[in-house]
Amino acid sequence: MTPTNTRTARTTRAAAAAPGEPQTSGDGRARELLRRGFGLLGPRHGRHSVPLDQLDALALPIGDDGVVVGVDAEGRPAVLGLNRPTPYDVVLIGGLWTAQVIALRAAATGARVAVETGRPQAWMQMVHAMGGGQNGLAVYDVGRVPPQGTSAGTPVLVVRDCGMRPPRGRVVSGPWQSVLTLLPYLSPLAPRLVRQARLVGVQRISPDEAAELGRTMALPRAEVEALPTLSDGLTLWCADRDRQYVLTQPTDAEIGLLGMPRRMD
Repeated sequence: MTPTNTRTARTTRAAAAAPGEPQTSGDGRARELLRRGFGLLGPRHGRHSVPLDQLDALALPIGDDGVVVGVDAEGRPAVLGLNRPTPYDVVLIGGLWTAQVIALRAAATGARVAVETGRPQAWMQMVHAMGGGQNGLAVYDVGRVPPQGTSAGTPVLVVRDCGMRPPRGRVVSGPWQSVLTLLPYLSPLAPRLVRQARLVGVQRISPDEAAELGRTMALPRAEVEALPTLSDGLTLWCADRDRQYVLTQPTDAEIGLLGMPRRMD
């Protein structure tokens, strides 16, 4: 740059300053602009610290990502991690209402839901409410579920609502595809399905069914005695040696679509 151009550039910068404003260097002008409110730095807060012996007290209300199926005995959200990179089989011995709530909430998380059922009319209201099957939920006849083409970006939940004696499914659990089998009551097939499942949910059943299931799952006596007395919407979820009672509380939209919690359909 020539001396003349240098003098012109300095004159231009000086003219750009507001009347009465001191002419400052580049860094000084940036600080002045920040002080006046351009490019706000935001409030200054002290750092938060926790003593080492209190770290265990920090916790999130949800311990896993997935479908919130209700609240536990302490009122904390209970979550089913259905979208997994490994096969995951769930058996629910209970009512259609709970299975439908799980399907709705799974679809709300972005999963596609494929329902295999012998009573498609029981699912049609949900299909219509979700846009005629275009928004994540589709219903198929028993044995007619096509391959779903799952991936990490498009996980799938297959709900098998096939009665007391569900046939072996053509579509089984796999990476990013979980299968939930609904059994309205215990049946001769129940012990095999329960042993193969990673997670089992049990709602109100008869004392005889509770005794039989207690032997199959090695449940404590207190759990066996409690199963015939469970209220509507309450489920005992069992995985390995972990057991947790969960109360499913419907939203207003779910009540409008499915009604209040119920064990019987």
